[in-house]
Amino acid sequence: MELNAGYIAFAIYTLIILAGGMLAILSKNIIRSLVGLIVILFGVAGMYFLMAAPFMALMQIMIYVGAVSVLIFFAIMLTKSDAEAGIDCKRLLKSVIPAGIASAVMLFTVAKSRINFTIPEEVGLKELGKALLSTYMLPFELISIVLFVAMAGAVVLGFERRREKE
Repeated sequence: MELNAGYIAFAIYTLIILAGGMLAILSKNIIRSLVGLIVILFGVAGMYFLMAAPFMALMQIMIYVGAVSVLIFFAIMLTKSDAEAGIDCKRLLKSVIPAGIASAVMLFTVAKSRINFTIPEEVGLKELGKALLSTYMLPFELISIVLFVAMAGAVVLGFERRREKE
């Protein structure tokens, strides 16, 4: 295997994603966990750049790093933190088993699939726009509904938590 810039960039982005994941998982402070998530999202944007999809990379940065991270930050600020609520170790251990099973299934699926490592052609913005407004119209609209529901849910949870404190 010849070492080239693509492999090096892939390794760097993978390390960025893994470092962000470790920060998100192992941090006891929820704000630091959010910073880990933001690092992960930047790493994924780098992967999009590596796959010759600069539009998707910039959308990843604008939508997820920008909007979704700010939404999560407001949800954190409006609700109780883990330090206030207390962490239930039994509940945490019960969630480790399904997460482990899901991770194992995902790794097995990726390992068994035949992955094509060729660099894809860059899709023009006109073709992407036509696909989003025709073939992928329903998933595109469902994503916006999910984001709206998440934002509304964060606001409702914040107001309910504030009423409980009073």
